[in-house]
Amino acid sequence: MDFTGKVAIVTGGGSGIGRATALKLAGLGATVAIADINEEDGRKVVQEITDLGAKALFVKTDISDFAQTREMAKRVVDTFGRIDVLVNNAAWDKIQPFMENDPALWERLININLKGPIYVTRAVLEYMTKQETGGAIVNVASDAAKVGSTGEAVYSATKGGVYAFTKSIAREMARHKIRVNSICPGPTQTPLFEDVARTMPKVVEAIKKAIPMRRVAKPEEQANAIVWLASEEAGYITGQALSVNGGLNMC
Repeated sequence: MDFTGKVAIVTGGGSGIGRATALKLAGLGATVAIADINEEDGRKVVQEITDLGAKALFVKTDISDFAQTREMAKRVVDTFGRIDVLVNNAAWDKIQPFMENDPALWERLININLKGPIYVTRAVLEYMTKQETGGAIVNVASDAAKVGSTGEAVYSATKGGVYAFTKSIAREMARHKIRVNSICPGPTQTPLFEDVARTMPKVVEAIKKAIPMRRVAKPEEQANAIVWLASEEAGYITGQALSVNGGLNMC
């Protein structure tokens, strides 16, 4: 895979799957813009990328604010001239039984996990649709979008929305030579998962036993799938949702 000359945006690129994806893209020649609300983490990843000899930019962005996503996309284009790849990775979750949820939790989940990718996609497509060469978008959904998840009812609903949004936008954007796909990660060693491991270690052990491969994914394993879907090697694939879950859910 070769991303030389390509410009990529990775939301939530300051940690976890986003960081792994940004580093892999940079290692394959891409210029990478990190859009993250956490400035400290985002700037650390930019430094890691520049240490690899690649170009990078950090743009502090709250993806639940449409105006900020538009400003982010404009800054990337003003700086690098184009956007070839978008990875909608940023998300948030809190594991809690549905009947214990406060409506404020629902609003935050919907604003970040569903509205966020919609806002970012619209902001980026304002530029990407004008490029003769098109582009690629990869949305990070979740296996919870396909099969649900106890303690993550509204989170699962938001990811189900991303799953459906991916397919619909793929249909609309094909004429612009823009491919749109998603990955559906299973349990992955991210900061969120580490928090769960600290507070609910028995749950984590049960999850590992339920996975046929007997372990959770590494962020780099999710990044491998994301980058492949964004690459020319997947040039005839659009509107698809690839599960990366060690066999936990085979659907």
